[in-house]
Amino acid sequence: MAQGAAVSVSRLYPERPFLAASVAVFRDGRVLLGARTAAPAPGVFSLPGGVVELGETLEAAALRELMEETGVAARIIGFVGHTEVLDMDDGQRVRRHFVVASFAAHWLAGDGTPSDEAPQLVWADPRDLGDLPTTPGLKRILDMACAVVDSKG
Repeated sequence: MAQGAAVSVSRLYPERPFLAASVAVFRDGRVLLGARTAAPAPGVFSLPGGVVELGETLEAAALRELMEETGVAARIIGFVGHTEVLDMDDGQRVRRHFVVASFAAHWLAGDGTPSDEAPQLVWADPRDLGDLPTTPGLKRILDMACAVVDSKG
């Protein structure tokens, strides 16, 4: 393929897992969550994030996705952990596979502006999400993010 030519890789039935990054942004004891529009969990809330681009660090990807999806700027304070999103079809073929590295961050600017990727945003209590529909594993990641924030101030 010619240098600079765009490569379009389907995220359905991939040949390999996709690397992604997300960020738990804390402001006044609350964390920013956005409703997803894309499968496999449309309409449920999760951390802002997305696929890492070639040549981009995990932290840079998390902050870029945060700005693109929400208009919020933040400063990363630590690595939280990772989550794997593994979605199988009825024939047990891998339909989607993402490995998501998550970070904790302090809010710097922006109240949060809904976007095509996150049409609804909430600043939620990370320790009590109530009836808010969330992606699987979000509570575990938020508990770890709270520990990072508590240890780094």
